[in-house]
Amino acid sequence: MDVLRPPLIRIGGRVYRKNLIQEQPCPQEEEEEDFYAGPGDCADEPCDAVAVEETERGFQCRLQVPSALYKYIIGKKGETKKRLETETRTSISIPKPGVEGEIVITGQQRSGVVSARTRVEVLLDSFRKRQPFTHFLSLPLNQPAIQEKFLQFKEEVLQKCSQDHGVSSSLFQNPAKLHLTIGTLVLLNEQEIQKACDLLQQCKEDFVDQITGGQPLMVEVAGVEYMNDDPAMTDVLYAKVHMKDGSDRLQVVADRLVERFVASGLMLKEWDRVKLHATVMNTLFRKDPTEERNNTMTGKSSFKERESFNGQNILKLFENFHFGEVQLDSVRLSQRFSSDASGYYATSGQL
Repeated sequence: MDVLRPPLIRIGGRVYRKNLIQEQPCPQEEEEEDFYAGPGDCADEPCDAVAVEETERGFQCRLQVPSALYKYIIGKKGETKKRLETETRTSISIPKPGVEGEIVITGQQRSGVVSARTRVEVLLDSFRKRQPFTHFLSLPLNQPAIQEKFLQFKEEVLQKCSQDHGVSSSLFQNPAKLHLTIGTLVLLNEQEIQKACDLLQQCKEDFVDQITGGQPLMVEVAGVEYMNDDPAMTDVLYAKVHMKDGSDRLQVVADRLVERFVASGLMLKEWDRVKLHATVMNTLFRKDPTEERNNTMTGKSSFKERESFNGQNILKLFENFHFGEVQLDSVRLSQRFSSDASGYYATSGQL
């Protein structure tokens, strides 16, 4: 990293520098990571930029923080919290583990409270980015006609390409969960889920209805493509999706949704444009065909090494396979590792 050009972190419309921290390897038993933002992280923070309340004993401010992130503020054996309090001359009150509430920072000096809050925000932002996503914005493609054609595709692939390296029935998507993914989110409590639901409705009012004319979008699902560079070493095979009328309205809606959610802080920007695709085969499904059912109980996903498959013949034989046409009439906030009565992902909200 160029020390003259440190990475920048955006929080609440403000930009902070992230200082380089030398991490020493620790041979002892693995514990919770202890991340600490150094004093330089908030040196340029103006006191007026943070809402601080004056009290009889000094100053205080409050932060809404999901309980799942408390441990990162506390740190290993409470060391992170102690250092923050010592260096900023503040007291940080954190609710009990598992109890949703506010973190309260108090101190004699306004500047100390502002400094502590800024460091806590930078710390939380760093660890939030490491969390696996919990929800995603999706467009269901699991209508009966599409499912039927998908099952035909699966049957024909296994008939014609089962001898190709790595091809097996466990690679195929669950037909009830066929979908387009617009973007992924890390929502760690009910308040954040509600915020995402409210924003989705606001997007409908602000631009979605205007772009779509308040009518469903007719799309065609046809042809297959692969994600990586070498078709002989494929991990994800997807069906291509495009507007039946040849317009770019679906792309515009998807891009605008991501833009709005990124601006709100609920989503991280990954690409310049949303890649409209519907996964039909994925090597993540191979290792444990019941992964989604098991993870519905645990809420977690275990990392397993992927084994690629040779998709060359599939791409050649099914280049123009027609999965069908479908009307897209809703965008859903879908919960990862879940199922509803129809077999699709459980929905936390939709427009």
